Amino acid sequence: MRRIRAAAVGAVTLSLVLTAAACGGGSSGSQGSNEQPRTLTYWATNQGANLEVDKKVLQPELDKFEKETGIEVKLEVVPWGDLLNRILTATTSGQGPDVLNIGNTWSASLQSSGALLPWNAKNFEAIGGRDRFVDSALGSTGVQGQDPAAVPLYSMAYALYYNKKMFADAGIQKPPATWAEVAETGKKLSENGTWGLGAEGSNLSNNIHQVFVLGKQHNADFFTSDGKADFTSDGAVAAVKQYVDLMAKDKIIAPGNAEYAQNQSLSDFAKDKTAMVLWQTASATFKAQGMNEDEWGVAPAPVQSGRPGPGAAVNSMVAGINMAVFKNTKNIDGAKKFVKFMTSDEEQVILNKAYGSIPPVKAAQQDPAFNTPALAVLRETLATSAAALPQVPEESQFETVVGTAVKELFAEAAAGRPVTTESVRAKLEKAQQQMPKK
Repeated sequence: MRRIRAAAVGAVTLSLVLTAAACGGGSSGSQGSNEQPRTLTYWATNQGANLEVDKKVLQPELDKFEKETGIEVKLEVVPWGDLLNRILTATTSGQGPDVLNIGNTWSASLQSSGALLPWNAKNFEAIGGRDRFVDSALGSTGVQGQDPAAVPLYSMAYALYYNKKMFADAGIQKPPATWAEVAETGKKLSENGTWGLGAEGSNLSNNIHQVFVLGKQHNADFFTSDGKADFTSDGAVAAVKQYVDLMAKDKIIAPGNAEYAQNQSLSDFAKDKTAMVLWQTASATFKAQGMNEDEWGVAPAPVQSGRPGPGAAVNSMVAGINMAVFKNTKNIDGAKKFVKFMTSDEEQVILNKAYGSIPPVKAAQQDPAFNTPALAVLRETLATSAAALPQVPEESQFETVVGTAVKELFAEAAAGRPVTTESVRAKLEKAQQQMPKK
């Protein structure tokens, strides 16, 4: 997901909402209707430095769509901290937008609600065909073996962004490639009010993305092969501890980062307060905050040893934004036309270029705009060393309960309390107990 913020919803509440949604359904049947063919409502995710940036990017394209089709699109950019709760409320009340963006990690959870239009062969045909999209993006659109719940819109991957001047001033010749090097480099940069690495300790989704990747590197998954929560394996515990130890033990993350949840780490980076940050396609935000492109570098996110790749060398989750349609839309034909427009080759180049992301549409990826050195790192990561988060109905609950456990551990580290293997395991055991039983 892009611009990861906290999906602040309780696991029990989420379970009840999804259950109710599966029993409820839309008022107009599984294929919607065309009672209001001249209007659409659209919830967009916050991809830019702020909501106004998104409106400036999107509104000209929506005006273009209206000119081509006669369909007015009423835009609302929804902050990430509010988005999941609002979507879940819409799935139960039936009072939601016609079209919306969702973080791709939520696809399976929202698919289980039964509220989203399934993208079967006929619906994919209406937007130009499934084979237009790259496989890695399609892998995060819902449960394998079922029709996708959404269509890929923006693709991202994690990378390590580093401040070139701060590195040069500290005599550091190259960016770190392993976690041990991150700690070593970070200590050289953590002095005189500056810090080696930025983090968003209160950002639940970001916490999950980081510990999921570290879990892969410790040969651990947070779910069993049959979809049961498995948060307390030795590998999962080691992954969470290693991440929090960047503050608690290595002391390369500022204690104040324990409270960050809304891109503050990117702002610190842009203001030369932090020398490194692990983030998805951050270039557009850095530019918006006044940095020149030659002030930062981009390197693959770190691994335990060796080079990024599959298996234990995974260094990113498959990040991105998907576009979904509510089943009970009153303009099903218009909604499909809008998805087709937004995923067209031309619009994919325009939108992904504006946000510094990678088009999930094959033809658009070939545009020279996506061959820059920074984006080359992201494309290579998506192609060779990224893994999709578990596509299980409980994924959103996983983000909430484990993300909260990591948040609490960061708070303890910031307060100077020890973070031990035992305390990490206890937090994860509590989180697992909050998951629904299968």
